Amino acid sequence: MNAKLSFGAIALIAALGACSQKSQDTTTNAVTDIGSDISNTTSNAVDTATSATSNALDAAGNALNPTPTGQEFADKAAKSDAFEIAAAKLAKTNAESADVKKFAATMIEAHTGSTAKIKAAAAKATPAIKPDPTLTSDLQSKLDDLGKLKGADFDKAYIDGQVSAHEDALSLMKSYADKGDTPSLKTAAGEIAPKVQEHLDMAKKLKK
Repeated sequence: MNAKLSFGAIALIAALGACSQKSQDTTTNAVTDIGSDISNTTSNAVDTATSATSNALDAAGNALNPTPTGQEFADKAAKSDAFEIAAAKLAKTNAESADVKKFAATMIEAHTGSTAKIKAAAAKATPAIKPDPTLTSDLQSKLDDLGKLKGADFDKAYIDGQVSAHEDALSLMKSYADKGDTPSLKTAAGEIAPKVQEHLDMAKKLKK
C-alpha cells in the first residue's frame, strides 16, 4: 500500500513538473512573440518617421532653393561665366604663382566655351531666352576686392574664391540638369557639369 502511494506521488510530481515546463515554454514563447511584435512595430515606426522626415526636409529644401526657370538659370550661368573670365584676366597680371596663372588661362578658355554653349541652348528655347551676363553687386564687389591684391595674397584669395564659385556653379548645373524646365538648357547643364567638377578639383588641389 505504501509502495502504491509512493509510486502515485512520484507520478503526480512528474506530471506537475511536465505541466510546469509546458507552462514555462508557453510563457517564453508568448514573451518572445510579443517582443518580436514590439520590435517589428518599433522598427516600422522608425522607418516611417525617418522617411517622413526625409521627405519633409526635401520639401523644405526645394521650397528654400527652388529650381530656377530657364531665364533665371541662363542669367545665373551667364553671370557666373562673366565673373570667372574677369577674375581669370586679373590673374594674368596680379598672380604670382605660375600654376595659378595656368589655371586662370584654363578658366578663360573653358568659361568662354560654356558661355557659347548656354547662349546656343537658350536660343533654342521657345520662346527664345537671352542670357544676361551683367554682374550682380555682390559679384562686382568680389571682383573689385580681388583686383586690389597682388602676388601671394592674390593667389590665395583667387583660389579660395574659385573653390566657392565652382561649388555653387556645380550645384546649379546639376540641379537644372535634373529638374530644369527648358530641355535645351537641361542638356547644356548636364554637359557642362562634368567640366565644372574638373575645375573644382583643380582649384581644391591648388588650394592645398
